[in-house]
Amino acid sequence: MSQPKFKDSPVEVDQHLLFPTNIFDLLPTDHDCFVYESLFQSIDTSEVEKKYHHLGQHAYPPKLIVSILIYAYSHGVFSSRQIERRCRQDLAFMYISKMNCPNFRVLGDFRKDNLSFFHDCFKHSVKLAMELRMASLGHISLDGSKFKASSSKHKAMSYGRLKSREAELSAEIDELIKKASLSDQQEDDTYKEANGYTIPEDLQFKQERLKKIKAAKEALEKREKALNPDEQIDDKKQISFADHDARIMSKKGYCQYSYNAQISVDGDHQIIVGQHLSKQANDIQEVEPALNALSEATGGAMVDKMSMDNGYFSGLNLHAVEQRNIDGYIATDRGEKPAEEALENSDRKFVKADFAYDAEADVFVCPANERLVTNPLSKAKRKSYRASKEVCSDCPYRSRCSGANKEPGRVIRTDRFESARQAMNKKMESTEAKSVYERRKVIAEPAFGQIKNSGFRGFSLRGKEKVAAEFSLVCTAHNIKKFVKAATTGSIRLDGVKKVKKAA
Repeated sequence: MSQPKFKDSPVEVDQHLLFPTNIFDLLPTDHDCFVYESLFQSIDTSEVEKKYHHLGQHAYPPKLIVSILIYAYSHGVFSSRQIERRCRQDLAFMYISKMNCPNFRVLGDFRKDNLSFFHDCFKHSVKLAMELRMASLGHISLDGSKFKASSSKHKAMSYGRLKSREAELSAEIDELIKKASLSDQQEDDTYKEANGYTIPEDLQFKQERLKKIKAAKEALEKREKALNPDEQIDDKKQISFADHDARIMSKKGYCQYSYNAQISVDGDHQIIVGQHLSKQANDIQEVEPALNALSEATGGAMVDKMSMDNGYFSGLNLHAVEQRNIDGYIATDRGEKPAEEALENSDRKFVKADFAYDAEADVFVCPANERLVTNPLSKAKRKSYRASKEVCSDCPYRSRCSGANKEPGRVIRTDRFESARQAMNKKMESTEAKSVYERRKVIAEPAFGQIKNSGFRGFSLRGKEKVAAEFSLVCTAHNIKKFVKAATTGSIRLDGVKKVKKAA
């Protein structure tokens, strides 16, 4: 008789067990769902519960729904249909949902109908991080990243095309109304009760299309007026029919309708302590809203140091940091290289940071020690400093400065914040500043990397208000994931976690 080689099944698969058992005993005792469940108990859902009434069909508890959503987002599941499927098939999801399985429409509607609550959830996670001493606000790093909007660039139209199409449709509708009126009169004379249907159906379709065109055109005009109040709208500016708030953003071959997500990350444990959503494609004016969001989430706590990459190097951002008395570290052009190094490196083009500003004389001095002066009679909003064409034409560095094929006479443009720029240039040349700034790459950038590696690359909702709430949910899931990891490794204890009330 041959000896068996393989293990036998401990039970017959289709056999009923003789004694009752807890199905969740099948989960490992150190499974993260148990830690998540203990954290979810601290979430205050009283404000959402006020929306429900005891009459009618009983609803799922709001705490149950938000627990399912946060757990799903923490594990890279973002579609409401996929979340419902996991609640039916995944034992950990079944534990979080307490064996309930909300319909995907219930999950989707809750996500859309409780926008302010998800902002409160994020604030709760920040306060919890500070209570657990996982965030001290000693060193905050601000960073931005683009996430795809729930829209396609193929379902969009330029401002010029919107204007021409509006005129075309208006003319077509007027013509159809005339034809419909004539057709009705002819058919009434012939058939009495008949009045024709083909033309009115076509008319209805074109009227609906015109309504969408007008709505998109008005939204584009409102958006551009807010972003560029003193400029005429370029006919090439585009707007999406699906999401009027999203904007075309491009970087390194990427070109999609997107939102610019901004996060302020604490240097202790990569906890996101502030976040907001922007429709701007760049970061040159994002520090002020970032600091406002950070203050709101932390209850007005003070920040010691703040580091940002070169995309934030602008007068407005420097002024915002200075106004809050924050020790700021913002990368200047080309990695804080002083003019002496620019001269030694023959491959690098001269950038604005290579030109020293003399505030007393109000002139810029180029790496070749020539002066760039401004016109004191100019009334332009931005001041321009220009070098002498005669001097530039004979300069040995011309190919690295204004370019050999361009007209000689390098021009530097600036504004009232130039002294702040020069101060930051000088500050970032110091060894201490470079040491502080080097920490930025292990603070904010990993947080975005972890969010994207979990599978989140674009939003499911449309419109800035809804998208901002979804991003709050994403950041909440990121923070809670950090708490769970710290608890499972023994770095923190969750026994004494208090229920954090809704922020005022």
